Amino acid sequence: MSTTPYPKPRQLHHHNHHTCTRTHQIGALALIATTFFTTRFFFTDHSLSPPLTAHASLDNVAAVRFDPGRPFSWPEIGYGSYLRVKIYVYGEDEVDGLKELLYGRDRRISPESCVKGQWGTQVKIHRMLLKSKFRTLNKEEADLFFVPAYAKCVRMMGGLNDKEINQTYVKVLSQMPYFRLSGGRNHIFVFPSGAGAHLFKSWAVFLNRSIILTPEGDRTDKRDTSAFSTWKDIIIPGNVDDGMTQEGAPMVQPLPLSKRKYLANFLGRAQGKVGRLQLIDLAKKFPNKLESPELKLSGPNKLARKEYFEHLRNAKFCLAPRGESSWTLRFYESFFVECVPVVLSDQVELPFQNVIDYTRISIKWPSTRIGPELLEYLESISDEDIERMIEHGRQVRCLYAYAPESQPCSAFTGILWELQRKVRHFHQSAETFWLHNTTVVNRDLLPFSQWKPPMPLP
Repeated sequence: MSTTPYPKPRQLHHHNHHTCTRTHQIGALALIATTFFTTRFFFTDHSLSPPLTAHASLDNVAAVRFDPGRPFSWPEIGYGSYLRVKIYVYGEDEVDGLKELLYGRDRRISPESCVKGQWGTQVKIHRMLLKSKFRTLNKEEADLFFVPAYAKCVRMMGGLNDKEINQTYVKVLSQMPYFRLSGGRNHIFVFPSGAGAHLFKSWAVFLNRSIILTPEGDRTDKRDTSAFSTWKDIIIPGNVDDGMTQEGAPMVQPLPLSKRKYLANFLGRAQGKVGRLQLIDLAKKFPNKLESPELKLSGPNKLARKEYFEHLRNAKFCLAPRGESSWTLRFYESFFVECVPVVLSDQVELPFQNVIDYTRISIKWPSTRIGPELLEYLESISDEDIERMIEHGRQVRCLYAYAPESQPCSAFTGILWELQRKVRHFHQSAETFWLHNTTVVNRDLLPFSQWKPPMPLP
């Protein structure tokens, strides 16, 4: 029986083999170390200084990064090392219909009347982008496109009704060649209320690929489907009163834990919601532990903002149940009176989840277990643990303040990092085609440079 002729192993001749001595090993290690540190020296940027710096050598584009030594930092994977996104902001005179979405049909609604209150993010983000170092005036170099609209405020103040809002949005979108080019994938819209993108009735047809900035991640209580997608949209913080978020002396100062009268509080309307009604009933049974007064939030006896925050700061825990939608502004407000927020909204989505560990700064309790058990649990938490959570919250609450871009930490900068993660450098839609010479055309083979509005929407 024959055997397979495997090649014989190569013979090593002793007279050609040099023994590896300890001296050789030390020399090899020294060479490796020298190579490593030399490479690190030449390939590491030494111009960065914490916490947030501009970098001028990246293609002459403004770029910034967070110092990893902060309590939070954006992970490099998926975001990049530097913030250098380019955003084009549509001008109000550039597209027919934008002024109606900004100021109403009669152009009488002032942005100043829209910047205050719960929905002011629609104005603040627009204003900050107009002044941002990451804004570009060149559409061809833009990574993303921002479509300004104060539709929620305009609707609340009678400037447009639901039908008019829907028609105006469709009119605006049909005049944007770059929206058609990408199918809306690189266009940004702000919907600052609990209604989310449902404010635009036809969102599912026209904005199902676009980037939506909203504090609301769930509306399945009133709609068949939520307009929020974790894959393309971005949760943004609500608009906390500027008097509480400003640097220096806020409108109301936090109280020491020892001087707070209540264990917990719930300051809000019942709105017929089960969880809120349960808290109001619980406060009647345990009035010395849980404060839940019947606050007048409208009318001649409306509670002033300062009085509201003075109530809010008087407890160790601020309860944030679901209202008309899953998110509540009270969650964000609690950080500025240094009261630990207790989320009682099962479907809530929170912002900047890749950089904030919410288990260290808040509590999320099942809304199905609202009752004496909740108060017993909160009572069991030591002041030392509460102080630790407050300190962690103090370190990250800057991400809930819509401060100028010059501030090293703000909600706006956080939103920019999240937007950068959404950037695609190749754009297509069902109505976009391309030829062998890189020319982009429509279904009629008309080059992109010749597309004229109004255009059929993708």
